[in-house]
Parts: sequence; C-alpha cells; structure tokens
Amino acid sequence: MEYVNQTTWVTEFTLLGLTNNSMVELILFGFFLVVYIVTLLGNSLMVIIITFSSTLQSPMYVFLRGLSIVDICFTSSTVPKLLLDFLSKVKRISFHGCVAQLYSFISFGGIECVLLAVMAGDRYVAICMPLRYTEIMSRKLCIVLIVTCWIIGLVNSLAHTVFTFHLPFCKSKVINHFFCDIPPLLSLSCEDTKINELVVYIAGGSVILGSFIITILSYILIVTTILKMRTSSGRLKAFSTCASHLTVVILFFGTIVFTYIRPTSTYSLDQDRVVPVLYGIITPMLNPIIYSFRNKEVHVAIKKVIF
Repeated sequence: MEYVNQTTWVTEFTLLGLTNNSMVELILFGFFLVVYIVTLLGNSLMVIIITFSSTLQSPMYVFLRGLSIVDICFTSSTVPKLLLDFLSKVKRISFHGCVAQLYSFISFGGIECVLLAVMAGDRYVAICMPLRYTEIMSRKLCIVLIVTCWIIGLVNSLAHTVFTFHLPFCKSKVINHFFCDIPPLLSLSCEDTKINELVVYIAGGSVILGSFIITILSYILIVTTILKMRTSSGRLKAFSTCASHLTVVILFFGTIVFTYIRPTSTYSLDQDRVVPVLYGIITPMLNPIIYSFRNKEVHVAIKKVIF
C-alpha cells in the first residue's frame, strides 16, 4: 500500500481498456489471443532454429534471436493482462502490478529500440566493409552489444518508473488505457509533471531518438554504398539484406516516436491508447514473419530443424 498524499491511499487502479462494449470485447479477445499465440510461436521458432541451426550463426542471426526473445517479453508485459480484462467487468490492477507492468513494458521497448540500431550497424558493416565484417563483428562483440542493449533498456525504464510513481495520484484512480503507461499516469497527478516530461525527453529521447538517428545514419551510408555498386544484381542483393530490418524499423519507430516524443498537451488519450497496440503487440508478431518471409536460409533451417 503506497502513500500518495495526506488523505489518499492508492492500492489499485482501474483500467478503461480498449472498449466498454462487451460484444466488441469478446471479438477483441479472440483477435488478441490469436495474435499472442502467433507471436509466441513465431518468435519461439526463430529462437529455436537459430540456436540449433549451424547455418544461422552469423551476427545478423544472433541479433535476430535476441530480438525474438525481447519481442516475447515485450508483448507478454501487456497482452496476458489485456486478455484477462476482456473477460472482466471491472479491469483492476494493483499499484505494484502497475509498477511492474510499466517497468517491464518500457524496459523491453527500450531494449528493442537499441537492438534495432545495433542491427542497423551490423548491416552497415556487412555492406560497407564486407572484407572486414567477420573481423569486426566478432562473437564477443555481439554478446557485448546485446548485453549493452539490455543494460540501457533496464536503466532507462528504472528512471521513468521511479519518477512516474513518485507523483501523487490524487485526481483519479482510473487509467484511460489498457495498461499502465506514462502519459495516462501523468494525467492522474495533481502535481506539476514538467520534471517527468523532462525525464521522458532526456532519458526516453536519448534512447528512442538516439537509436533512430544511429539507424538512419547507418542506412544513409548503406544506400550510398549500394548506389556505387556497378551491377544491378549486386545492388538488389545488398538491398534485400536490409529490406526486412528497414520494414521493422519503420513500423516500430514510427509509432513509438509518435507516442512519447511530443508534449503532454498534444496527447489524446482516447486515440493514443490504440497506438501501443501497433508497436507493442502487432509489431512483435510481424517481426519473425518479416525476417523469414523471403529468407531462403531461414526456410532451409526450419525444414532441417523440424523435419
């Protein structure tokens, strides 16, 4: 039980969810259950085949396995509770459950941001410095980069979580969202949230925009190198190795930047509670599909592992 101000004790919050229509909730329950199962199966399959396939041991696949693990954790931070709430009349979450959900969601979202930037760097080295690729992208460096992604994501989330739940929530106990997220929680505080917004811009902005800028710069250099290639077949092959990652980057960063890197005054909580569905639930389901759709190496590895 957490002390909020001189007269109010908050032990739980109420979530408004995505809709208050019981029929729509049943339809959404079926939809998100399928999405969650596909996400778990798709990403688990990627982890298994990359781990046990001798042909998928390059740095690109090491990072892809890490991305699949993060996606499983990322979507699991919200979807199980969301599915339960679709079947509940009152959507309650305990104070400590809210803290845990916010911390895990922001953590895995941050880890994915940095990991996507690392994967862009890997593609840059592979295309722009192919002769030194194996030397530069050693297994030791890959492990260090993955661990760094986790450290950045966990520390960044800790800052957001501490500053968010340090606020007194005395306006209401009702969160206008389907999970505990920063914008709707800030709207419940009766204190000035400028410091919290500053933390979002500095800490969150450093992770999100920093990762995005690194990714963009990597692709500028990649495109420049591809355009200098003499043969069209060489350009096509080089571009095809980046197409999957670029698609994921656009889907993920586009929605996450829209949600967090803007002033609180521009938030529309009724609309913004739908946006996290895209980067927090749909994108983790699509990632293994996008990366394996036209990847012959993955197709062959799946056949070998399964059959």
